[in-house]
Amino acid sequence: MDNNTYIDQYYLGEPAVSYYIEADGCRILFDTGYSQAFITNAGQMGIPLEEITHLVFSHGHNDHTRGFYWLEKQADLKKVEIIAHPECFNPKLDDSGLEIGSPLREDKVKKAGRYRPSGMPYRISDKCIFLGEIPARNDFEIRSSIGTQKIRSKWERDYVMDDSALALKTEEGLFIVTGCSHSGICNIVEYAMEVCGERRIAGILGGFHLFETDSRLEKTVEYLAKLGIKSFYPCHCVSFRAKARMNETLPVEEVGVGLAISLK
Repeated sequence: MDNNTYIDQYYLGEPAVSYYIEADGCRILFDTGYSQAFITNAGQMGIPLEEITHLVFSHGHNDHTRGFYWLEKQADLKKVEIIAHPECFNPKLDDSGLEIGSPLREDKVKKAGRYRPSGMPYRISDKCIFLGEIPARNDFEIRSSIGTQKIRSKWERDYVMDDSALALKTEEGLFIVTGCSHSGICNIVEYAMEVCGERRIAGILGGFHLFETDSRLEKTVEYLAKLGIKSFYPCHCVSFRAKARMNETLPVEEVGVGLAISLK
């Protein structure tokens, strides 16, 4: 699932994320989008969602988690390992008071499947690692708050510390999969390299939460260009102008619903 669709491929798009990943015999669903649209798409693509072994949430915003309700109706999740940061299912509001967090609560997730909250890196398989909470590793990706979240009984500014990503080990280096990169795409990449002990980056797919053509974007492009990335798939929460600037320097690929990537 992505915001965009391809010409002549009649899948559903929505401003949301859901990716299906196969690695080391694991069938991983990364995020569940906003609605049941990802289930419709999976059916058309022949993806057996009832056979997933792992469900990973990148963070707790509703465009990445709300589709869980439809997934639970589609598949028995009792044996599915559900992986997320411990703050993923906290109630979240934007500054106008609009609910933007997951409609799920931790107790619901615990009943649905084998819930594994982790703020630390967690190895799903030999080649797939959930990164947990992403630490700051540079001085230009400063976390900004997005509304508030309820921690226990207190509402606090939400710096989206639950934002995480997956690192996949390939023959050409790491392939990193993100949801929105609220923690900063360069912070994510740097931490993935530390956790995995690998400095080569084969590719990156996901939202980077970059909208302005500003100094942060320039420093992001500069950092990523030095890594010699083979393939680069900005999508979801990346503006057209930001993609255009990236395309001047990085090997940007188009992303739409139905995109399939094979890794060795």
